[in-house]
Amino acid sequence: MVHSDEAPKGSVSRLAKIVPPLLLRIPFRRYWTAQTISYLGDQVTFVALPLIAVLALDASAGEVSILSAAGTLPNLLFALHAGVFVDRFGRRRKLMIATDLLRACLLVTVPVAYWAGLLSMAHLYVVAFLTGALAVVFGICANSLFTALVDRRDFVSANSLVKGSYYFSWAAGPSAGGALVQALSGPIALLADVVSFLGSALLLRSITPEEPPRAKTGRDHLREGFAFIRRVPALLAKFLVDAGLNFFYTIYFTLLLLFAIDELHLPAVATGFMLAAGAVGALIGAMVTTRVTSRIGVGWAFLGGGFLYLGALVLAPIAHGPVWLATGFLVVAELLSGIGLMVCDIAGSSIQQALTPDRVRGRVQGVFMVFNNGSRPLGALLAGVLGTWLGLRTTFLVAVLGGLVCVLLVVPSSIRRMRELPEEAA
Repeated sequence: MVHSDEAPKGSVSRLAKIVPPLLLRIPFRRYWTAQTISYLGDQVTFVALPLIAVLALDASAGEVSILSAAGTLPNLLFALHAGVFVDRFGRRRKLMIATDLLRACLLVTVPVAYWAGLLSMAHLYVVAFLTGALAVVFGICANSLFTALVDRRDFVSANSLVKGSYYFSWAAGPSAGGALVQALSGPIALLADVVSFLGSALLLRSITPEEPPRAKTGRDHLREGFAFIRRVPALLAKFLVDAGLNFFYTIYFTLLLLFAIDELHLPAVATGFMLAAGAVGALIGAMVTTRVTSRIGVGWAFLGGGFLYLGALVLAPIAHGPVWLATGFLVVAELLSGIGLMVCDIAGSSIQQALTPDRVRGRVQGVFMVFNNGSRPLGALLAGVLGTWLGLRTTFLVAVLGGLVCVLLVVPSSIRRMRELPEEAA
């Protein structure tokens, strides 16, 4: 591990009382900051491109939906292949820098085409798809580079920072993107996004971690990630919980705004409070996970966080009464669910990183992205069917019970016996 360029020793004791000790390590701090602003840039792009399509090109609802899908489709199409490529190529830091620079180049073509009068929906589709594909490579590299910068004993606290900034980007990115578009116009707002990717690349260029060597992959390199996961029962259990929780939460979230507006008749400001509560809960979860894992163990933190993530949502189908009361039900549900999500995600990511050898880390992360993202479109489709057939409240109960069953089925696995992070699997 490379932990050079530490903060001066005389200042460590004072700073440690204010900031997490990991942030005193300059290489990790720069990696974390680069990752944070790159993820924030992703979210700004995700919002700014559809707004540009609507405001500048008068796009229809169908065109906007295609544009949004183009940005997320690479997760399903390329995650496995990107994992193989990252393991084979190595040099994760250089790949992350390259993806940042390429995304900056792609995004700058949008305002240039706009000013030249050449901007079209086809152009936006290509930019969304390619930036989404590069984001997949960046995410896999970031996960692999993490273990070159962080000692095993610090995995949970480091993941608390990384995951906290990731979910912060989901909370702050859309609002920042909307504000930039309103203040600067859509095409110019993307230039701020270009700057964020350039800043991320510069930060990554300033660190020199000792990365693991390239992996030698055979003909069945795509299967090797799946084969490794099947041979490690705890990892397979973790992936199944991830997929199940994402699937059932997507059923809930797909219908949430419809439920809040049509059945509870909540005003827009109340739905905003509800969604903000989920982001606040995620940040609280990031702050408390290290203490939770030290108190109950990393395995029970993963399982208990997953149980709270879906279990707290039982408050949604019983929400009723005047606006203030119904809003209160949903705000508490989202707040507790956000806390559970972060505890589960941070503990689970730490378990996955501890179990996975460097030689298959990229491929395992690629499989994880397929599990994690592949269940969401299915959940969204089923939400419409169940909502029409059973009604919204009953569908919410089905989603909550389904998520809880996913967690309960994994309780007998070796995960519950993990007090500390497990040793690397053979």
